Amino acid sequence: MISTNKLKKTYPEVEAVKSVTLNVRPGEVYGFLGPNGAGKSTTIAMLLGLVKPTSGHLSLFGNTLNDDYFKIKNAIGVVGENPYFFDEMTAWEFLSFHADLYMVESKENRINDLLENVGLRQYANIRPSEYSRGMRQKLSFVRALLHKPELLILDEPVSGLDPHGIRQIRGLIEEQKKTGTTIFISSHILSEIERTADRIAIMYKGNLLVEDNLDGLRYSVDQSVRVNVEVTHIPESLSGKLAEMTCVVDHEIEGSHIEIRLDASEDHREEISKVVTGSGTTIIGMETIKASLEETFMTFTDENVLGLSGTSEE
Repeated sequence: MISTNKLKKTYPEVEAVKSVTLNVRPGEVYGFLGPNGAGKSTTIAMLLGLVKPTSGHLSLFGNTLNDDYFKIKNAIGVVGENPYFFDEMTAWEFLSFHADLYMVESKENRINDLLENVGLRQYANIRPSEYSRGMRQKLSFVRALLHKPELLILDEPVSGLDPHGIRQIRGLIEEQKKTGTTIFISSHILSEIERTADRIAIMYKGNLLVEDNLDGLRYSVDQSVRVNVEVTHIPESLSGKLAEMTCVVDHEIEGSHIEIRLDASEDHREEISKVVTGSGTTIIGMETIKASLEETFMTFTDENVLGLSGTSEE
């Protein structure tokens, strides 16, 4: 769906994007992350044809933008962080104008349904200039969905939204995913990416550090898994028995809870259960503790972790 090979953008004062190769598969939600200045916005601008790459190759739907620019653009819906509206138009007029550009069939029904989904139908005859930032963001999302695009490119789509608005947009993203729409989403709200993304890419100082699903990202930064075991009591021999296990990296006992860090190459929970119960106690509960996307992201974007991807600062 989206493919880049050694994509680069250099300005006189900075190399914004450094030889980025990524692949977005059809029908997936692809999270595109990175701190400010990582090169995300420049990469998105190149994907949309707004900025010309210095070198490298990119294609959408298997074609370059030079092959059939307007056909490709008609298959894309875009939500930017700072959407632009025509001040003299009401929200309805704005959406009707864009629906005509895309030759949307039954545009009245389409507009009404989408406005209803985001709670804006009663404000359709008000100018967007009178909307709150969150309302304008939702209106931008409606505009992007009008023509039922095959690819959605979302740059901070929930920026300025309250929790209810975020939930509405999340619902729209989930609906689009069910219909097979490919979604490329850049956001600083990592909990939303964690909820929705199938795979995640992390940019840092113009480099693409990693591209994987969340479990793969976790394993890249820590080849162990944490398990919390709650027991009825702690036998004196238990700590020593755990320390003897080759699969146990380390463990910590606090009250009736044992937090064990295990080698993640295999599932060792059955072995742990046998050792714990064999020491003379009863297991009340066992829970695998996974690092959040935020924790994983912070690890990847630390300057010392650049070596994980084989990249180096230039």
